[in-house]
Amino acid sequence: MNRRGLLLALTSSLALGGCLRPDYRTEQLDATGTGSIGARYTLSAGDRLRVIVFGQDNLSNIYAVDGAGRIAMPLIGTVAIGGQTTAAAARTIEAKLAAGFVREPHVTVEVDAYRPFYILGEVTTSGQYPFVNGMTVETAVAIAAGFGPRAARDYAVLTREGAGGLVSGIVPMTYPVRPGDTIVVKERFF
Repeated sequence: MNRRGLLLALTSSLALGGCLRPDYRTEQLDATGTGSIGARYTLSAGDRLRVIVFGQDNLSNIYAVDGAGRIAMPLIGTVAIGGQTTAAAARTIEAKLAAGFVREPHVTVEVDAYRPFYILGEVTTSGQYPFVNGMTVETAVAIAAGFGPRAARDYAVLTREGAGGLVSGIVPMTYPVRPGDTIVVKERFF
């Protein structure tokens, strides 16, 4: 084979290689829990909670979870709820209230507003946006005003908090997004 033929074959294979999408890698992301918000959702910094203490209107309010995973309530002070479900947070608040403040407290905790998600890369307006329940990577791109002119439109890189730290993976546009996720839309080669 002559040099010209070898160079032509190499150039065409590199050009076609840039058109292929990478394999999706979602195994580690899937292991972080269910794709949608459900009973396994754990509270973290940035969440806003509606805490209802039955019979105690002055304690019932909306509280923001701070960076350390705590909320500050009247009478009982700060309560560590980061990493807990809403049901576990209600039990924690009940236990603190029962320790000398309220006789037989009954507490309900609901998520008033989820922490935001982040989108970066080849989108029109990257940044931080409020989470919408049931969203996918594709709807996150729509919230960020669509793709940029050089965007890879069939996959993105998603990073989320897992049990052992941050977990990243290449995901299709139909992959579910959770609060706190960071999405990076990559640049396509051609």
